[in-house]
Amino acid sequence: MQTPVQIEFEGFPGTPEIRQAIDRHVAELESRYGRVTACRVVIRGPGGHHQTGGQYQVSIRLALPDGVEVNAGRTPNADERYGDLVFAVDNAFKRARRQLQDRVRIMRGDVKHRAQARGG
Repeated sequence: MQTPVQIEFEGFPGTPEIRQAIDRHVAELESRYGRVTACRVVIRGPGGHHQTGGQYQVSIRLALPDGVEVNAGRTPNADERYGDLVFAVDNAFKRARRQLQDRVRIMRGDVKHRAQARGG
């Protein structure tokens, strides 16, 4: 069963290549971590955004079984690499993968609570 992937492009037209890259990222996440029940990707194009200048912003929301959600999205810092759409998408999925790894570890009980680790 293939995950329904919703992709929104804001401020620019999407390309089949970017859609395929997103589908590949989602498939890779599923092969590592199990079923993703839904995925929503919002890509804001560079342009009239005062905060980001000529940079792409990519937000990802993954829904997993049992109501677990992972949200990866942030406004990029002043980093010219975010002017490259492929980099921005790849980096957003890298953040989503890290969050998903953390969620899986917590669900398995592999991670101690931070309060215990701080010690004061």
